[in-house]
Amino acid sequence: MSLAVKLKELRLRKKQSLQQVADAIGISKTHVYDLEKGNSKNPSVDLLKQYSNHFGVPVNTLIGEDLADNNADPELVRMFRQVGELGPEDKQLLDSMIKTMLDRQKAKE
Repeated sequence: MSLAVKLKELRLRKKQSLQQVADAIGISKTHVYDLEKGNSKNPSVDLLKQYSNHFGVPVNTLIGEDLADNNADPELVRMFRQVGELGPEDKQLLDSMIKTMLDRQKAKE
């Protein structure tokens, strides 16, 4: 699936207009339209990160790398996808928890 199709699918899944996405990520409505039509072929990494943050999906989902294709643990894939549904505050909390757990694990080794 192309980047253009993925971007449009994410927007429609969230029931957002072109203008709502444009306002959220700080670009013009025309630029969002061009990205979804495949007219803007090489978006910047920063723009992909903005889309990623807005829709709560990893950047690699946008650019075609799917965790499931990399023989990842299905349970980890499920958890990772659920994290995308969390709000920013909960994501930060989860990040802090993971760092604490990893620090504790390193201390034991």
